[in-house]
Amino acid sequence: MRTIIYFRFLFLLGIVFSVPTYGQQITKDTLVRTAKIQHVATNNKVQFSVDAPQLRQIAGAPKAFYTHFWEFGDGHYSTDVNPKHTYKNKGEYTARLAATNNYDDGPPPTSRPKKIIITDVSSADFDDENEHLIEKHHGFRLLNNREPSPNQEMQLVISYANSRDYTTQGKLYVFFNEKKFKNNNFNLLDTRAYHGEIEKKETLDLTYQKSIPYKELVLTTGIQTISNQFVEETDTIVKHNLPATLKEAKETYHNYSVWEFDNLQANEKRNLFLTFKTTPEMLKDTTAVISIRSVFVPEKANDAHQVRTKEMEIVTSHDPNKMAVYNTKVNYRFMRFKRLKYKVRFQNNGEGPASLIKLNVDVPKMLDKSTLKVLDMYPKVPICPDGQEVQYSCLDTVRMKDMISFQFKNIYLPGTAQKGVKEKDSTKGFVKYSMKFGKNFHKKRSRSKTAIIFDKNEPIITNTATSRFSTGLSIGVRAGYNYFLTKDKKESIDIPSLIPAGSTLNVTKHNNAHSYFTGLTFSPYKPYRWYFQAESYLDKKNFNSDININSIGNHVFQFVDNNGVVIEEERKVHVKQTFSTHIKQTNLLLVPASLRINVNSFLSLGTGVQLNLRMKGTKTENTEKKFFRFNYDLPNDPGEEYKELHTKQSVDTELSWKIYDYMPFVDMTLGVSRIGPSIGVRYLYPIKQELGVVQLYAIWKF
Repeated sequence: MRTIIYFRFLFLLGIVFSVPTYGQQITKDTLVRTAKIQHVATNNKVQFSVDAPQLRQIAGAPKAFYTHFWEFGDGHYSTDVNPKHTYKNKGEYTARLAATNNYDDGPPPTSRPKKIIITDVSSADFDDENEHLIEKHHGFRLLNNREPSPNQEMQLVISYANSRDYTTQGKLYVFFNEKKFKNNNFNLLDTRAYHGEIEKKETLDLTYQKSIPYKELVLTTGIQTISNQFVEETDTIVKHNLPATLKEAKETYHNYSVWEFDNLQANEKRNLFLTFKTTPEMLKDTTAVISIRSVFVPEKANDAHQVRTKEMEIVTSHDPNKMAVYNTKVNYRFMRFKRLKYKVRFQNNGEGPASLIKLNVDVPKMLDKSTLKVLDMYPKVPICPDGQEVQYSCLDTVRMKDMISFQFKNIYLPGTAQKGVKEKDSTKGFVKYSMKFGKNFHKKRSRSKTAIIFDKNEPIITNTATSRFSTGLSIGVRAGYNYFLTKDKKESIDIPSLIPAGSTLNVTKHNNAHSYFTGLTFSPYKPYRWYFQAESYLDKKNFNSDININSIGNHVFQFVDNNGVVIEEERKVHVKQTFSTHIKQTNLLLVPASLRINVNSFLSLGTGVQLNLRMKGTKTENTEKKFFRFNYDLPNDPGEEYKELHTKQSVDTELSWKIYDYMPFVDMTLGVSRIGPSIGVRYLYPIKQELGVVQLYAIWKF
């Protein structure tokens, strides 16, 4: 019968564990999807198109669509669906395509590079995707084709230009893999340079700090109200303290790459292409913001430079409407006066422009809405005045009970499906904001998501942005007194040889012990509810044990009279025996992990097991026996002591290292339970030794 029940149990267990495994198998996308590059060439003018696989719509999301990033193999690119490109020179070129499936539940399709052969140059209608690079972007910008997703490739374009009226040579620095994250986010797979850029193995020179002369500061920033003739450089479009910039970047990022370029003509624009592979170990939290930074030095002999940082949100599926938090993991100890920073990005995927966009953002209860600060936005508009209706473009911030509504009013944001719209970035927008924590906030996760509403359309619900507090370490100082639960005890023992047979025995055993301890506790900093705590103490212990044995019985004595005759006489005797043990020892008390819960801010409960390790000690054993004869004439008088049978002995023993007990316990503290002072009581149940322990202690956690 037991065998049948056992096999039934194994069968049910197999079914339970097979269900999630089967679910994983049916949801895993094992189909390799390919987007094929197609082209039609007319002399040096080429029309590109793509044969892409059918999209698989994510349930409940807006309509799925592709975005495209074309690299033509001559240093130019396009984000059009079906671009036309004119090659300047004859030759063989390698065209590449990276298609991104938005609102699709599978990985992006792969594309094979395609060879394009140009044998005739007859058209002079050349493309310029960087037409406004100098005017709009000051001659330097970063562009990526998609947001990073674990184990996928991402293309990054560094566009740079010479705004001077003479030829220059300089450097490009690329920094990636931020040090604030445990694992690397990117591997740099490939770099494609079409203008003779050469990668250099360079150790960054970070040896000096530069100040800017007053006249140069005025020319570069327009600031004139400066009292000192030399000032430290601030965040301007053109920076001049190159060593400081490189030092800060090196302190922020693990990896960097340096590229040198030559012969950059006046007003010439160039592109450098990099392929990054996002690592499988990329952050599990897909609401994090990561970045890549580039530094552009137009002239080698001049420290003037520009810095661009490309911020990106980690995604699992490609969705242009996204919410992210910069502080995915924050230090609770130092966050009271700091801010949580968020970013909500959106894209108008409609067939026409949007004039009113609402971002209804959930605000975690731990944050103070009154401390809201808008850090950046696109479209760039002023903040709307309170209580006034305006006809110009502005951003209104409406505070509700558990929500803040960011409302872009009277704007023009084109749609991706709108006729004549080629620049996809013009269809995107974002709001970056921050808030402080409230007065009383607990160490819990904060969760927030956004409902995005374009004009009067149905809301688009973003992902949930989650911020966690790092565990942190709290060290507590703990000291107290161990009260041992002892009592006198009567018990039967083996009758010693000197005790007459048939004697009446009275045995009393008395234990007495006390100890003081001090040590440290190690736990997460200010946990909200459940947590584990480790403990380590030094303990000075004194233990005394006394056994008293009293016996009364008859004993035959032999006497020799004056005539030398041996006389045997039976008398009643009283035998007193004392056995005492005194132990002094130094102990190491360890609690590898106790489970605790903060019931509230003042009460904490816990349970665990304490290991008692004796480090050193001494043991002294004393034995004393006394023998009394009752007086023959006075039977109730104990009479004289019989000296010949009186013995006394003392033995000292050194005690070595030993694990002498392990004691389960329960305890309770009252006071400031999460951080600060409190008092506690703990009961420890003995497993090996006879004495239970009540521990009274005080603790202060830092």
